[in-house]
Amino acid sequence: MKTLNLDLGDKSYPIYIGQDLLTQTDLLTQHIKGKQVMIVTNTTVAPLYLAKVKALLTLFTVAEVILLDGEQYKTLDTVNEIFTALLTARFDRSCTLIALGGGVVGDMTGFAAASYQRGVNFIQIPTTLLSQVDSSVGGKTGVNHPLGKNMIGAFYQPKCVLIDVDTLDTLDDRQYSAGMAEVIKYGLLGNVDFLIDLQQNIDDLMHRDKGLIIKAVHQSCTDKANIVAQDELESGKRALLNFGHTFAHAIENTLGYGTYLHGEAVAVGMLMAAELSALEGFIASSDVQQVKDLLQKTQLPVSINSKISYQDFVDAMSVDKKVIDGEVRLVLMKKLGQTFISKDYQKNDLQQVIKDFL
Repeated sequence: MKTLNLDLGDKSYPIYIGQDLLTQTDLLTQHIKGKQVMIVTNTTVAPLYLAKVKALLTLFTVAEVILLDGEQYKTLDTVNEIFTALLTARFDRSCTLIALGGGVVGDMTGFAAASYQRGVNFIQIPTTLLSQVDSSVGGKTGVNHPLGKNMIGAFYQPKCVLIDVDTLDTLDDRQYSAGMAEVIKYGLLGNVDFLIDLQQNIDDLMHRDKGLIIKAVHQSCTDKANIVAQDELESGKRALLNFGHTFAHAIENTLGYGTYLHGEAVAVGMLMAAELSALEGFIASSDVQQVKDLLQKTQLPVSINSKISYQDFVDAMSVDKKVIDGEVRLVLMKKLGQTFISKDYQKNDLQQVIKDFL
């Protein structure tokens, strides 16, 4: 097992990464406050891992809420189901919520924990690759709105993140590939050594070599933890973690949540950002091709295979957390493994990239 610490002062917490962690009672229970535990999961994950987690909690009063599975259910109405379950079970302010599932479950559970009785404890047990390397770490919580993705939420840190990579054994190939998009993101945005390592080992990673998975998850979490420790509330450097995401969120919003998995949309979004960076003169077309090749080797889409109008796409981009004073800030590449935040790109270059991909 590897352990890292996300250093946020009195909000610091450990991230455990390894195999067979869902059999280790003390690893989980040491972070539970009070006697009441609410496990939030979904219809896909519950049959696989709910009983296993409940078996670790014999000394607690345990209840569960099982949500429908899918990005389209990441809404305020679904979060209200969590509140209803908590109130029905008469859970108090000392309770702990456990998010057992992927990024959608984690984001909604964290948001519910931040809001219930103005804040209760919660723990992340991510079961998808995407949630293990990205959404479970850093305290971003929230829900989607028909007009914008993740526009309603809160920064709220868990007490720990428990990453058992054995849960990936039950993850289907499409979801696994979607998670690889966020792994690749860390190499592209600020860790060229990791990028080279991914390029060299991508075939074995796609064959799910456990040692390489643990290494990739650990490196991704390390890179994210380092950035979050410097900028918890995304007032500056943390926005780099959104590389490709402004485009990706517009894809998800215009096509309908769930049409493209989040990681699939991020893959296309990163390639769009790379293309724009090339048009702006920062990187070469051969660099863009390297990004495209790596994404294709992970079975990720590199184009938008549905009709979206240009205006709808631009309108969706304008509803984004990185918009300040009406200007869309984008994360661009200075070179492979180095990114920066810009609002000074040529608008005609952005228009060309969007039209090319649409």
